[in-house]
Amino acid sequence: MKYRTFGKTGLQISALGFGCMRLPVIDQDVTRIDDEKAMEMIHHAIDNGVNYFDTAYPYHAEEFSKSGSSEPFLAKALKNGYREKVYLATKLPSWLVGSRADMDKFLEEQLDRLDTQHIDFYLLHALNRSTWDKLLHNGVFDFLNDAIKTGKIRYAGFSFHDELALFKEIVDSYDWDFCQIMYNYFDEHFQAGKEGLKYAARKELAVVVMEPLRGGALVDGLPQDARKILRDTVPGRSEVDWAFRWLWNQPEVSVVLSGMSTLDQVRENQDLADSFSDGTWTREESETIEWVNRVIKKLQRVNCTDCGYCMPCPEGVNIPRNFSLCNDHYMLNDPSAKNRYYGLLDESERASNCVQCGLCVEKCPQQIPIPEEMEHVSALFAN
Repeated sequence: MKYRTFGKTGLQISALGFGCMRLPVIDQDVTRIDDEKAMEMIHHAIDNGVNYFDTAYPYHAEEFSKSGSSEPFLAKALKNGYREKVYLATKLPSWLVGSRADMDKFLEEQLDRLDTQHIDFYLLHALNRSTWDKLLHNGVFDFLNDAIKTGKIRYAGFSFHDELALFKEIVDSYDWDFCQIMYNYFDEHFQAGKEGLKYAARKELAVVVMEPLRGGALVDGLPQDARKILRDTVPGRSEVDWAFRWLWNQPEVSVVLSGMSTLDQVRENQDLADSFSDGTWTREESETIEWVNRVIKKLQRVNCTDCGYCMPCPEGVNIPRNFSLCNDHYMLNDPSAKNRYYGLLDESERASNCVQCGLCVEKCPQQIPIPEEMEHVSALFAN
């Protein structure tokens, strides 16, 4: 396993981080983690050198306003000496904070849920303009300073979903140790993007990358023309390898988080982390990625990563699934997308049930005009 110095902390962190947002579940119920399979994955990862584990208050919950099962499960997985082998990251649910007391309450609850005396890396979760202003108003800096002083957290950071200008504002506002951004070869200039990555690194922040495969779209969702371009350029190199290699060959990237859901994915990603070499990215590879992006951008309809922040819809519409099926139609030219729309979604879950209330719009990190796109999906799959 390759390790990188984690910003000004000086810690050696594995280049591959384990994101605990997509652990295997039982009977497609997101709240019921398959303990046996997930435990095997986590222990295999630790035994083979992964030492950065990322979770959050709502992971594996029915909705993001509730606590999920990811934190308590991770506490179980890190028993028997495993906790001492890893750095643990979790996040303050910023959108649920209404006061300074709420911040203290959530931190204490998370320490208990994770069964730990301290959290190594604590993030303000999913910052945008609204949540950032609210946290500032409620004294978030005093909260972080007190939590560090008392030893409840070791290092402070934030995850981000908004525009570059706000990202820089947040970076400059506090003595952060790290940040977490959405970043991959398709979204090189989206949200914080490459400019934000370099800006944070110049300020000595470690940068954790999330969505390296764009919710799987850069693997399963690639158009055949794009897939062929990659395979013809370097025969035998997988789509996952392309995406990770592009990230790991950027020195500003400290950790690449992967939301793995099978043991095979853990093994594949660890093999890639073991085998890559810094500074080997070529001009031909850069040109190949540019070519692939042109192909994808011509076909993709909706910029959705299936993060789930828009859910639940008060009318029951499954917003991410509708967008996924829409993108299947456009990106994959998938003739069965319409059949799955009617076969896999209940009537209430379909885009046709959207009443255009707009409550989802302010929650969307990708700033998708969801009601308008729901109209499009409904028309696309109409009988």
